[in-house]
Amino acid sequence: MAHDTRIIRTGCKDPWWNLAVEEYLLEQVKPDQCILYLWQNENTVVIGRNQNPWRECRTDLLESNGGKLARRLSGGGAVYHDSGNLNYTFVTGREVYDTERQLGVILSAVRSLGIEAVNSGRNDLTAGGRKFSGNAFCIRKQSAYQHGTILVSTDLDNMTRYLQVSEEKMRSKGVKSVKSRVVNLSELQPGLTVDDAANALIETFRKEYGSTADIEGSARKDRESREAIEELYCKYSSWSWRYGEAPDFDVTYETRFPWGGVEIGFRLQNGIVTEAAAYSDAMDTAFIASLPEVVKGTRFSSEQLSRQILAAAAEESGDVMAMAEDLARWLRSKAF
Repeated sequence: MAHDTRIIRTGCKDPWWNLAVEEYLLEQVKPDQCILYLWQNENTVVIGRNQNPWRECRTDLLESNGGKLARRLSGGGAVYHDSGNLNYTFVTGREVYDTERQLGVILSAVRSLGIEAVNSGRNDLTAGGRKFSGNAFCIRKQSAYQHGTILVSTDLDNMTRYLQVSEEKMRSKGVKSVKSRVVNLSELQPGLTVDDAANALIETFRKEYGSTADIEGSARKDRESREAIEELYCKYSSWSWRYGEAPDFDVTYETRFPWGGVEIGFRLQNGIVTEAAAYSDAMDTAFIASLPEVVKGTRFSSEQLSRQILAAAAEESGDVMAMAEDLARWLRSKAF
């Protein structure tokens, strides 16, 4: 079945501009449209929507070496981007959003390059037992996107140098380091380039969606669209979006669940939570983002906090309720 499609491959390697374009496409995509957006960043760490930048990245080292920190809309963990990495985004109307189909395009493209690739869990694609692509998602009422990385010839030493991954997360993956967990596709298929990967993706996208769209070099088509992207660029490049506040909390707790790691900090006055922050690489960004307001004003008691969290999730989906139950059980185990 043919769809209304667009294919965009930008030559810009500024992460703040590329993420601004991505959100612009999310806001503008038509209900029955599917857009394949291919992009690259240079010397960048991109963190998930709810992550603590200082915990995930050696920010001083990155910036002293001319790198950039960026924060995306979607959940999940921190990733390193350079010119050996290809980023893809499927931006669609909700009517045609289909993660299985979209992942199938990636897998078919990689297999067409002579590499056997498989879907491993909810958001990882692997080859030879090692990860070459991680995916994350942003779902809105009328539109959605799925985006991810393809490691072709990324500098894995820089990846290890800039990313700070907790030992607990590594243990949960059954590996000793970030570097040992991932693989460049060029290691499996010597001579493979980013252009090869991009061309394969475009070809499989065209076959899957019946697309005859030309390849566009930019998402902006007029002055109005450029101004809209520039406004979003101001957000993505701002300190407040990338770093936010990191106040000194009186109490901080941290743990890891099957659905992601969580760090919660509390500022207290007379036994009452006056301020809180929640950091996580969980895919469900909205629930994590809501936690500070949910617990604000609550008596600092593991039982009271647990009740507040469960009450807030009472009318949410089963997945959100399961997350709330895990959090409540964990907080109660602290018995404060």
